[in-house]
Amino acid sequence: MFVMTMDQRASSGGPDRVTALVEGLNDPSPREGAGRGMVRPFQRTAGDEVQGVVERADTVVGIALSAARSGHWSVGIGVGPVRHPMPAETRAGAGPAFEHARRAVERAKHSPGHVAVDGPESAGRDDAAELFEAVEASLQLLAELEFRRSSEGQEAGRWMDAGATQREAAEKLGVSQQAVSSRLRSGLWGESRRLASVVSAMLERVDRLAGGADETGAEGQS
Repeated sequence: MFVMTMDQRASSGGPDRVTALVEGLNDPSPREGAGRGMVRPFQRTAGDEVQGVVERADTVVGIALSAARSGHWSVGIGVGPVRHPMPAETRAGAGPAFEHARRAVERAKHSPGHVAVDGPESAGRDDAAELFEAVEASLQLLAELEFRRSSEGQEAGRWMDAGATQREAAEKLGVSQQAVSSRLRSGLWGESRRLASVVSAMLERVDRLAGGADETGAEGQS
């Protein structure tokens, strides 16, 4: 199970972005990887912080990269069991994954890409710590790439992420298909999406190594 804790960056000098973020993440329409695999919806926990519980690694990666593109959020990903029965309110949840998410978001504030992953990496597996490191380093690289990509490249990539062809994206953007292809190449969109897929698979394995069960031993309940 994954708990995501997201804290707004530089919140004292800007508008409150929590409401818009929560509405977007909880929107059931298939967008930005959000809405799929949600166990408990994202909610404001305190101040400018939000938290949600997710069971799908690809959804976690999609949300983290969407947050990175905006440049407004530090993202902590906690991996491990959650306590069952889970309360209806996300902010009332408990268990190791929530604790790991808290540590992760604090590290994320000073980490590349403003994203970090935390979990029981030493829980009986010698390779777990290395896998956690690989997942975090890869996510941080992807997050930096998402943030540094040009606005034109981000627009083209968003249409491709939504399932459009390059021709359809070109029509939506009012440019040539060649221009869309160039924007995707210069922004390393294809390469980043392949790496995101690999990271999602690694994150699923991390979840299995972390236990993937609640504190009563139940597997995959919600």
